[in-house]
Amino acid sequence: MDQISDHSKIEREPLNEPPHRRTWRTPVIGAVTVIAALLLYFGLAPRPGNKAAAVPSPAPQVTVSSPLQREVDTRVGFLGQFSAIDRIELRAQVGGTLTEIHFKDGQIVHQGDLLFVIDPRPYEIRLEQAKAALAGAKAELEDNQAAKRIQDAQIESAEAAIVQAVAAVNAAKAGVAAVQPDVDRTETERKRQEALLAAKATTHQQLEQAVADADRFAGMLASSQADLARAQGALTSSRTMLEAAKRQRSALDTKDAVYRADIQAKQAAIVVANVNLGYTQIAAPTAGSIGERHVLEGQLVVPGMQLVDLVRGDVWVQANYKETQLTNIRRGDAADIRVDTFPGVVLHGKVAEIAPASGSQFALLPPDNATGNFTKVVQRIPVKIVLDPDHPLQGRLRPGFSAVVTIHASGKHAAKEGSQS
Repeated sequence: MDQISDHSKIEREPLNEPPHRRTWRTPVIGAVTVIAALLLYFGLAPRPGNKAAAVPSPAPQVTVSSPLQREVDTRVGFLGQFSAIDRIELRAQVGGTLTEIHFKDGQIVHQGDLLFVIDPRPYEIRLEQAKAALAGAKAELEDNQAAKRIQDAQIESAEAAIVQAVAAVNAAKAGVAAVQPDVDRTETERKRQEALLAAKATTHQQLEQAVADADRFAGMLASSQADLARAQGALTSSRTMLEAAKRQRSALDTKDAVYRADIQAKQAAIVVANVNLGYTQIAAPTAGSIGERHVLEGQLVVPGMQLVDLVRGDVWVQANYKETQLTNIRRGDAADIRVDTFPGVVLHGKVAEIAPASGSQFALLPPDNATGNFTKVVQRIPVKIVLDPDHPLQGRLRPGFSAVVTIHASGKHAAKEGSQS
């Protein structure tokens, strides 16, 4: 508290200035004031014989009568501009030379009317190429089907060979089984004769006969066993051939799927070629009036290039009112429109829509006042006004015409009736 009181005392103390400064300060301030007054007087006052020096106040183009100023007058006026309901930019879908133009500037066209023709010959050639490619893909598929039929025959042959090999194996096994008892019997007889001969109870001739029988049946057994081995080998080979044939058949099935997919791709290419060929003829997508044409006959166009503007439907008025003028304006309020092009003609309409945001919010870089030095600026709100369908200027209004719009606001009446009720 002591510091604060001392500081206030310091501020209240007069400054000790030199005496010579205080002596010339007052005359200088007086002289500056007199000079400023003279300049202001001679600069703003009109001089005799000089009409250009006078600065008349400009007359307003539109008088805005606010409901807050008058109790009876609820009209809100403002400058407006006619706009088209739809402005369609027709662009080229394909590139090429523009060979035909079937309209004139400003002509009224109907939906489906032919407007442009682009040289179709390159796209007709591409369509034929796509058809030829499709025919080739179908031929490959048919060739694969023939290979599959041949492979099926090979599989059947391998299966038949397996059946034969199994039968041969079984026959060889039966032969071995049939010879084996004789081999055992003759071998036993040979051993018995050899024992008898050692005991001198038999002759050499009987022994030789027993040895010959044993050797013969042993040979027959060996032959039957060889037949069995050959039959088993043939069976194994037939089974291997069958497995290879089945794998080849599976590979042909895979190729079949590839060929079918290729056929679908070729069919899609034909569809694309047909669509591109159709794009060479550009028709009006809807009824309307021809606007600005951007190309000439014989010009080379590229995909996406703008060709012409088509204006569809009737026109309406867009008036950018101040936000302070929208207090009593409601949707459906009656409006009077005076067009600069047709003086003396008053059109009637009604408020169709009030924009959900100000025009600045739809700008490329909308304002974002986040700092402390914010300066409030009255914003403009677009108001759409549609004309009555029986207005006398049917077909004569054009987008871009200037107009003066007066809206008979109903908001104050509604608020007054609500307060009375």
